[in-house]
Amino acid sequence: MRLLFVTDARSPISQNWIRFFAECERGDEIYIASTFECEMDFTVKRLEFTPVAFSAAKKQTSRPGSASARTLGLRTLFRQWFGPLTIPRSAKKLRAFIREVQPDIVHAMRVPYEGMLTARALSGDLGTWRRGATTRPPKFIVSTWGNDFTLHAPSTPLMRYYTRLTMNKVNALHADTERDVRLAREWGLSGDKAALVVPGNGGVRSDVFYQPVEPVKNPVIINPRGVRPYVRNDSFFKAIPLVLAKRSDAQFVCSSMQGEAQVLQWVRELKIENIVELLPLVSYTEMGDIFRAAQIVISPSVHDGTPNSLLEGMACGCFPIAGDLESIREWITHGQNGLLVNPNDPQSIADAILLGLEREDLRQDAAGLNAKMISARADYGVNMKKVAEFYEEVVKYTRTHVDT
Repeated sequence: MRLLFVTDARSPISQNWIRFFAECERGDEIYIASTFECEMDFTVKRLEFTPVAFSAAKKQTSRPGSASARTLGLRTLFRQWFGPLTIPRSAKKLRAFIREVQPDIVHAMRVPYEGMLTARALSGDLGTWRRGATTRPPKFIVSTWGNDFTLHAPSTPLMRYYTRLTMNKVNALHADTERDVRLAREWGLSGDKAALVVPGNGGVRSDVFYQPVEPVKNPVIINPRGVRPYVRNDSFFKAIPLVLAKRSDAQFVCSSMQGEAQVLQWVRELKIENIVELLPLVSYTEMGDIFRAAQIVISPSVHDGTPNSLLEGMACGCFPIAGDLESIREWITHGQNGLLVNPNDPQSIADAILLGLEREDLRQDAAGLNAKMISARADYGVNMKKVAEFYEEVVKYTRTHVDT
């Protein structure tokens, strides 16, 4: 099968997904239209830079989310208002690439702005599409990640317009939560179009993320979310002194926060320099060891889908604490396999951390429940086989539908 992925190819989530098709023995031809300049560490047929929403202005070395929360928030607001204005011009470039490649499937791995760009590119006359004696356009699949509907879609008139255009144009949907399937229907996805629900990166790699042989004894809490505008790291850091007032032995580890100016300011003002370890961007394989050295993983987000890092921490036996969101409740039942908190309230976060540290029995019970859940719903190998079957079904169904 000839697959064209429209995505921010810098993203580890995208890379984890695409790598399956690039390295498996199916014999697929893989093409990528990346909205940000980057290089891949695995082989694809062709990688084309297709900027949209001012993505050409960001340095190639920059990783997604590598700026202060305030800067990211302002950047997000600017792109929500003005980014859609760049879509028509960018769509011409993508349309030409699609005509040249003639893929079986175009998979846009996010609604803003990759799905919007693809929907516009596929809305015009794409010319002749030939497979032997067959003439037909490619099938269009879009992924929704986390806050596509809850944060971005309703933000501006043009974002609303392009979200509806995308949902009307797609042949099928991949969502990382059941919530997003429901929201997609509300934004125009018709009931006869197929939807698959699996984590955004395909799931958890059991060879990297697994529980330690012995339960962790040290009271270590890890925040793996980095700096993002929808993660309340300010509340998280304010909760740390509240925890230390009752558990002075607690230690905190924060990945992808080393050198972040806002984070350093919080740490200095709260006088917690000796308690908090700020890590740089850590490799995928290293994160498994870091999770296995912690008792608790925390995700204080106010918008989210299925956070991949949260599942990876749970797979390593960490007790999960997360913002009380509809999407998170698909994975965590409060008081059973984790705790849900008000991410805007430092005291709520601190109380949950203290309870998690004190209740070894709760942590052990949760570890058992989460191991079974990850195996059943979030195993990477199992899920990516479902994705491959999903691709086949989308092509087969639409061909049959057109032929009949």
